[in-house]
Order: sequence, then structure tokens, then C-alpha cells
Amino acid sequence: MHRRDFLRLSSAAAAYATACPLFFGQISKNLSELSAADFHAARRFLTTSQGRISHLDLGKGPAALFLHGFPLNSFQWRGILPQLAKTHRCIAPDFLGLGYTEVAEGQEVTPRAQVAMLAELLDKLSIADVDIVANDSGGAVAQLFSVRYPHRVKSLLLTNCDTEPDSPPQAVAPVIELGRKGRFADEWLAPWVADKPLARSEIGLGGMCYANPQHPGDEAIDIYLAPLVSSEKRKKLTNAYAAALAPNPLAGISAKLKTSSIATRVLWGTGDTIFSQKSPEYFHATVGNSLGYRLVPGAKLFFPEEMPSLIVEEAEFVWSL
Repeated sequence: MHRRDFLRLSSAAAAYATACPLFFGQISKNLSELSAADFHAARRFLTTSQGRISHLDLGKGPAALFLHGFPLNSFQWRGILPQLAKTHRCIAPDFLGLGYTEVAEGQEVTPRAQVAMLAELLDKLSIADVDIVANDSGGAVAQLFSVRYPHRVKSLLLTNCDTEPDSPPQAVAPVIELGRKGRFADEWLAPWVADKPLARSEIGLGGMCYANPQHPGDEAIDIYLAPLVSSEKRKKLTNAYAAALAPNPLAGISAKLKTSSIATRVLWGTGDTIFSQKSPEYFHATVGNSLGYRLVPGAKLFFPEEMPSLIVEEAEFVWSL
């Protein structure tokens, strides 16, 4: 390549990075939330032995890993990443079987497979250790990752999620059963994609997991659920993810958590009807290096999406210690 061509391309790249600050590890200081367009523009794919992992990689500095709930994807963190990416490199992957990740043929989508995927993803991103923020089934994966790779985890910020005594919670038994029968994607998710008010109703994703009756919005429903029912292959993977929530993936983990030195903070929505309200005390009594818990009155399972400033506040607190 001639020098003038290199300079021209370099100038164009610099101009593009300025115009599109989500790229090149940068993010606008004025951006408070990723729009759907921002999210799709910022998504990256990285090939691992488990497949092509869709993920966000925003900001610079110490690395933080964000693990979403089921059946969501990394869009769940759209109101949080722009704030924390000002000081940290924020990595938010889509789990195997969810979101926009493309799963390799024959690859399992169990919680332990997710742990292996995360380890390889971090290796390929040249990230040695992380602070983890997690929600729902992502919290189960976070706990498994922390006991499998304790040297790679600096802190855990857990919101409503599985514990060993409550995994899987009884409320998701119908989901697991439909997943085993190969019917969960068609009988639950597809109708919600087709009928957004149904998705927000008391019997839909909204009523079960969000406190605000206007959540999730139409755009979020499509981003979360449309990929999961987009083909027979994707439906099969979605059903497999649901089925893999049992048997208890956290069986036996309590003893390992007791000896853990990883600083662990818990935020718990008291309006959650999926997970046990005894769980915050379980974490505080069990984890070897507990930073205590904070109750969030009335908040339901997916409150991190509805209260991003609270997650930012708590993450900054934990990371400052």
C-alpha cells in the first residue's frame, strides 16, 4: 500500500471513530443509553470453539463482564454500559442459545458450557480478570465462573438470580418442561413477538418480570425474542437453553462460595415472584467475602433494565473498594 493511501485510510478511520464513538473502544460521554441502532451497530462477533459469540465491547480500562438473564440478551445492559464504559472496558456477551450468538453445531448450551464460552471469549479478548455484574440465569453462570476461575474474578455484583437452594426456582418449572418437549419457543415466545401487548400483560414477559407495565417496549421485545424464534434451529436452541436450567446447575456450590475471597454484593428486587426472597440472606450468610445486600422495594426480576442508575451506583461502589 502506498503511503498516501495508508494516510487516507487512517484519516477516514479516525473520522469514523469520531462520528461513531461506539466503535474503536470509545463511547460518547453524552450517551446515556444505547438505542436499538446503537446496539446493532456496536455488536461484534468473535469466533470460539462454541460458535460465533455476539458481544458488546465498549470503553477502556479495567474489564467488567455483564451477564444477562433469560430470555434476554446484552441489550438488557443498554442503560448501564454507556455510564460504566467511561471508566471501564465493558464486555456484554449474548449467551449460547440466546440473542445473536451463533452456536456451533452440536454445542451444548448448559450453564457449564456458558462458563467455558466466557473463559475462551475473555482469552481471545486478552482479558485476564473481570468484575462481573449479573442477573437471573446469568447470576448462576457468574457463580459457576467464580468458583471455576476464582483468579479471574475481582468482584461479583449479583441481582435477582439462582442460588443453590433455589435453582431452578419452582416458577420456571413449566418453562423447563416445555423446553424438554420442544414447545417453549413456539408456545410462549412466538406469541409474544406477534402480540406485543400480550408480551406486556400479566401473563407475559412484562407482567412476570417488569414492574413498569409499559416494559418491555416493542423494540426490546423484537431484539430479545425475535432471534429466538427466527428459524427451527434457533427454536431448538431456545428450547435447549430452557431445558438446561435443570437439574440444579449450582448443586454443591455453597461450600465453595464459603471459601471464596471474591467481594460479592447483592441487589434484590422485593417484587420478584420468580426467585425466593430468602436469597439475599443466603448470599450474605454463605459467601466468604460478602459486601452485604440491598433490597430494592417493588422491583421485579429484570429491574436492572428499569433502574440502570442503581446498577451503576452499586457497581461504582463495589469497584472502588
